Amino acid sequence: QVQLVESGGGLVQPGGSLRLSCDVSGTFSTVKTMRWFRQAPGKGREQVAQIYAGENTWYALSVEGRFAISANNAKTTSYLQMNSLKPEDTAVYFCNIPYEGREYWGQGTQVTVSS
Repeated sequence: QVQLVESGGGLVQPGGSLRLSCDVSGTFSTVKTMRWFRQAPGKGREQVAQIYAGENTWYALSVEGRFAISANNAKTTSYLQMNSLKPEDTAVYFCNIPYEGREYWGQGTQVTVSS
C-alpha cells in the first residue's frame, strides 16, 4: 500500500524559511516523479514544484527562485525548501507521486506565513 506522509509545516514570519518533507512508503519500483502542490483557503489546488529522475526540476513562477525541491537517492523522500516566505504562500501543502498508473497524495501539512 503506497503511502505519502508530509511533515515540516508550521507558522513562520514573512521572510522566513521552512523545509517540508514527504516520506514515501509501499513502493516496489523506483519513483521517477515527485511533486508538491498547495491549496490556499477558497482556492483550487496548484502545483508548485516537481522533480524528475532526481535532478530535473520545474517550479511555478510564483515560487521560482524561493523554493527548491529535492529528493534522496532512493526516491523515498522528497523535500521542499521554502525561503523568503510570503503571506500568500499560506496554504496546505501536499506531496504527490504518479506511480504504476495512479496518482497518490499525502494528507497535507499546513504552512502559515504571518507576523
